[in-house]
Amino acid sequence: MPADNTDRLAVAARHRHELTRAKAIRALGELARTGGAVSFELVARTAGVSRSWLYSQPDIRGQIQQLRSTTRRAPSSPVPATQRASDASLRHRLQAASERNRNLSEENRRLRRQLAEALGQLRTPGKARSSITIGPC
Repeated sequence: MPADNTDRLAVAARHRHELTRAKAIRALGELARTGGAVSFELVARTAGVSRSWLYSQPDIRGQIQQLRSTTRRAPSSPVPATQRASDASLRHRLQAASERNRNLSEENRRLRRQLAEALGQLRTPGKARSSITIGPC
C-alpha cells in the first residue's frame, strides 16, 4: 500500500502559493516605485506568474487596478508612489493656504481702512494736518 503524502503536498502547495504571492507583491512594489504604467501583463511578466493567477487574487488584483488607474490619470511624466502627496498632506496644504488667504484678506481690510482715514484727513479743509503714518506693509 502506498504512503499517504497528502499533508506534505498541502504544505508544499501553501509554500509555493506564498512564494508566488511574495514575487507578485515585490513586482508591484517595484513597478509602483518606478512610476511607470502598470498592467496585469507587466506584473505577471515581472513576477514570473500567470495573469490568470493575478486575477484570482482579490487583494493583488485591487492593487494592480489602483496603480493602473493612478498612472492612467497622469499620462505625462508619472510620479513614483513614494513621491506622491498623501490625502492628509494635501488637506494640510489646503488648510495652510486658506489660513494665509484669511490673513492676507484681513491685512488688506486694515490697509484700506488706514488709507481711507489718511485720505480723509488730507481732504478735510481747514483742519490742521498732522503727520500721517500708514502701518507696515
